Amino acid sequence: MKSLLIIIDGLGDDKISALGNKSPFDYAHHVNIDNIAADGVRGSLSVCERDFTPESLKCILRLLGVKSDDFPTNRAYLELLAERRDISDQQMVLRCNLVSVDKTGELLSFNGEGLTLKAMQEAAGQLGELSGDIDFVHLSGYRNLLIAAKNTKLLGQVIVKPPHESVGENINDLLSDLKEVSPNLQNFLAKAQANLKNFAKNGEHYELYPWGVSERTTMQSFSQRHGGLKSAVICSAEVVRGIATSLNMECPKLLHATGEIDTDLQEKAVATIKMLKTNDFVMTHFNGTDEAAHRKNYCEKASFITKIDKEFFPVLLKNIEEPTKVFICGDHGTSSLTGKHLARPVPFVAGIIAGSGVIKPIEKYQDIWSFLYERGSK
Repeated sequence: MKSLLIIIDGLGDDKISALGNKSPFDYAHHVNIDNIAADGVRGSLSVCERDFTPESLKCILRLLGVKSDDFPTNRAYLELLAERRDISDQQMVLRCNLVSVDKTGELLSFNGEGLTLKAMQEAAGQLGELSGDIDFVHLSGYRNLLIAAKNTKLLGQVIVKPPHESVGENINDLLSDLKEVSPNLQNFLAKAQANLKNFAKNGEHYELYPWGVSERTTMQSFSQRHGGLKSAVICSAEVVRGIATSLNMECPKLLHATGEIDTDLQEKAVATIKMLKTNDFVMTHFNGTDEAAHRKNYCEKASFITKIDKEFFPVLLKNIEEPTKVFICGDHGTSSLTGKHLARPVPFVAGIIAGSGVIKPIEKYQDIWSFLYERGSK
């Protein structure tokens, strides 16, 4: 029997008073998901448990059967792989957000709030032309990467707090340790800030916020981990495409996927069905829920969950003809009140489409492996 893992990123959440003291998932309408649950199993569990702080890279790798000893330190390298680029063993790569800052240095947003996508692309084009020993790589929207010579202190001693968990704090304090151990990055950030002056408005300006440094790493393929299973990933988010590349999983190009709440859900459904015909396992990932929660917009999050159920699942359920195990879950929770990730249990649904069978109780992440990967996880 084939297997399908559907990850709704950041699905778990707090109860919101404005939503009748319900979480966005509980508030949303999801008749199709409920129908799968009616003949299957539903519940909640923590993917990260107490092993690591909740974040997509490690949570998704765990859902794919990767043991924690094999986790990369950070996700920047995988995001670079998603762009079909690589680095040498003498280099490192950092995630780098375009952020807005007020005149006192207070971090106002982690995502270039106030700029249109066109303006962000224009800013990225200018930053990409800066000369020096730092290579600026634009991904999408406010997301970028920086490639630099390996700095052992930055890799081993300095931890930069994620920008989406630092709104309201002073950017100079947040980046002080990074700048102290890396004069090259300090100089580049100063040049970038000067370059971004033209985008300043309404008492706020824009800066780059490097964080999440990582180095070159390799992982055993998905097929090797799971007894030769052929696999594919349907996604737009850079880190998930990077995971697919690193694990040697097929990852078809999507023309209208955005990694946001405006992504083309029917395109994802059609791609999922197509990949199930030629693969034993498919993972489909939706990122918009996480982005909405980071923006503290619980209405957007609930609406997108409803939209997934209304536009993605009907196409899926109508066109899957071969018995297929399906597991629907979040990788972690993301609070729409604080904008931060949550380690608490997230909702899940396990069922069988176009077939029937007994589903054993699912109480911990290892049970997900048993359900999805019939040949076991190595």
